[in-house]
Amino acid sequence: MAEQIGTGVDSNPDCEAMVRCLPGVSANTEQTQAAIPEQGVPFAETSDLEDCQGLIIGSPGYFGNMAAPLKYFLDQTSPHWLSGALIGKPAAVFTSTSSMHGGQESVLLSMMLPLFHHGMLISGIPYSEAALHQTNTGATPYGASHLAGRQGQPLSKDEISACQALGKRIAALTTQLN
Repeated sequence: MAEQIGTGVDSNPDCEAMVRCLPGVSANTEQTQAAIPEQGVPFAETSDLEDCQGLIIGSPGYFGNMAAPLKYFLDQTSPHWLSGALIGKPAAVFTSTSSMHGGQESVLLSMMLPLFHHGMLISGIPYSEAALHQTNTGATPYGASHLAGRQGQPLSKDEISACQALGKRIAALTTQLN
């Protein structure tokens, strides 16, 4: 999903997507992996938030909520809140769940709450996006979503369209605001 959203961001010549991931955390919410992965997408650092012009965050859904690593990461952003570093930056959210009724919209809303506290400008996917009317899998007006199923199904055509539309939307808002 992040790659498809990044494709949407990168379609704007004034924007460049930077994809990051997060390390796992233990039940005690402490980082359990090395600070820098040996391969693949780099881990996000809170300093990345200061440098970004717009932000799109995603998480798998667990019991209708964001995953612990994202919550742990966001819980470390109090200095950004105190300084107002994220105020006025456009933001969006995306998720994937294993079941149709896996709480996609509540996961998206759970990720929005800290962004609202940071004063970010939250955007979803407008109903003018055809994928919202055609999908039998994921995609919501709250943000991009994916119905992965138990076997980890690939993104549907409509989910890809919704992901790219979300990336394009945040890129457009970012360029309009800067």
